[in-house]
Amino acid sequence: MRSTMQTSSRMNALKRRLQTGLSSQGDRPLVERIRRNWADYIVVLLFVVLVIFTATTSDVFFTQRNLSNLLRQIVPNGLISLGMLIVILTGGIDLSVGSVVALAGILSSGLQHDWPLALSILVALLAGVVAGAANGILIARFKLAPFIVTLATMTIARGTAFVYSDGKPVGNLPEAFNRLGGGTGGEVLGIPVPVWIAIIVSLCTLVKLRATQFGRAIYAVGGNEQAARLSGVDVARVKVTVYVLSGFLAGLCGIVQAARLGAGDPKYGEMYELNAIAAVVLGGASLAGGRGGVGGTVVGAILIGVLDNGLVMAGVSAFYQKVVKGVVILLAVLGDVWQRRQR
Repeated sequence: MRSTMQTSSRMNALKRRLQTGLSSQGDRPLVERIRRNWADYIVVLLFVVLVIFTATTSDVFFTQRNLSNLLRQIVPNGLISLGMLIVILTGGIDLSVGSVVALAGILSSGLQHDWPLALSILVALLAGVVAGAANGILIARFKLAPFIVTLATMTIARGTAFVYSDGKPVGNLPEAFNRLGGGTGGEVLGIPVPVWIAIIVSLCTLVKLRATQFGRAIYAVGGNEQAARLSGVDVARVKVTVYVLSGFLAGLCGIVQAARLGAGDPKYGEMYELNAIAAVVLGGASLAGGRGGVGGTVVGAILIGVLDNGLVMAGVSAFYQKVVKGVVILLAVLGDVWQRRQR
């Protein structure tokens, strides 16, 4: 009897150890994923907290008018953030996007006074493509540092915008153009046209990154450029292409921004590059390249937009708003560095 009880006790103990071991083995991957990718969860938590805080401090946050305006404000940063994402995935950076926004906006506004609307928009988009191609060629073919190249392009594009407009805004734009910014009649199924544009661009970027060979090449270049080259990836072509796409989306952003505000202005787009970088990093992308996604970047752009909107509604001074956004960017970068050290 005693022997039977001892055997039964040992069996039960063995079962408990096996169950504990299996539980630990099942939990460990999840815990490890959370530990390694905590920023992917933190950004969602921050978004929820920020929405709750803003909603409790303002009675108009959840009104249809404010939400519609919020969506329109998020779209410009969302567009250039997607362009910044594909550049950062290769381990690069594009500081010229804000100035390209201003250049495209002023060109699309000014040219349509003498040219057909479609042609003026095409020229503005082409300006963004040319700026992006110049960045990509200098970086990929001449091996120049992305920071220096895009900093120079930023200055050139901004200066060109001021020269073209003589430093003055260009307004008096046709209603058809203003609809692109979600003005009167600028809605489809009750949703502003700029939001539809952002949705289409987001889906196209998602498919490009996740379901095409070029998307895999982008991640490969950012993960290990030398290994990607040895595996047959045309690294130079990939780099030139991502900067062209970034320039194109910055140009599109400039057009949408000019249409939304009813005028082009050479001062538009200031600090947009920092907002885009913040959105990308907050969305879980690594500044070292090779890691990041469209979903996280979209959430990051929304978070930046809600932050701006919430600070305005809370009556925070514009000077303090810059301080808060700077702290957010710094924390996002520090979080990225910490995550890379844990990998």
